[in-house]
Amino acid sequence: MRTLRLHPAVLAASLLCLAAAPHPATTTSPDHGLRELIAGNKRYVAVKSIRPHQTPARRSSLVQGQHPIAIVLSCADSRVPPEIIFDQGLGDLFVIRVAGNIADDANLASIEYAVAHLGQHLVVVLGHERCGAVEAVVKGEEKAGHLPALITAIAPAVEASRGQSGDRVDNAVRANIRRVVEDVRTSEPIIAAQVKAGRIRVVGARYDLDTGVVEFIH
Repeated sequence: MRTLRLHPAVLAASLLCLAAAPHPATTTSPDHGLRELIAGNKRYVAVKSIRPHQTPARRSSLVQGQHPIAIVLSCADSRVPPEIIFDQGLGDLFVIRVAGNIADDANLASIEYAVAHLGQHLVVVLGHERCGAVEAVVKGEEKAGHLPALITAIAPAVEASRGQSGDRVDNAVRANIRRVVEDVRTSEPIIAAQVKAGRIRVVGARYDLDTGVVEFIH
């Protein structure tokens, strides 16, 4: 279980916002958000993207606020831009990107913000085929600087997938997605409580670099 460490004053303010702040009337249900993502990815794969919500009028409509349909915790890989592969536009997705799509404290805090202040109900953890961060851990590569922080976060998933049949990297990618989904679901005190109450749905997804297909892992 992942616990986000917050200063008591910040924690109190976050909980107050979550309990009392009115959520936007346009907030979508997790099922609706998921359907929109699935439909958008199908358009993208079929080369029928409509590229919605990218006009000056849409930009102007978002000046006073945002009502995205989903939170996406995605790998930072340049080949996996969520707005493009889900065929969405301005204000549609609340995207958090980091190599290896890990759930560290900053990323969990970002998810909490979207939950508390934007009334979000769907979180998608998006990994992808041939993830370089996961592959580096599988190969045991030593890294300098701040890279060991990524290795430490991803290593448990690599270890959990050890010995499985099939491609080692892809097995680890899938294990990492599932592990991060669980990290998000059990993040206390805010997200775990919302998940338990049935207000938030957290799902995993894997993007295929070859086909463009997003496979949802429930």
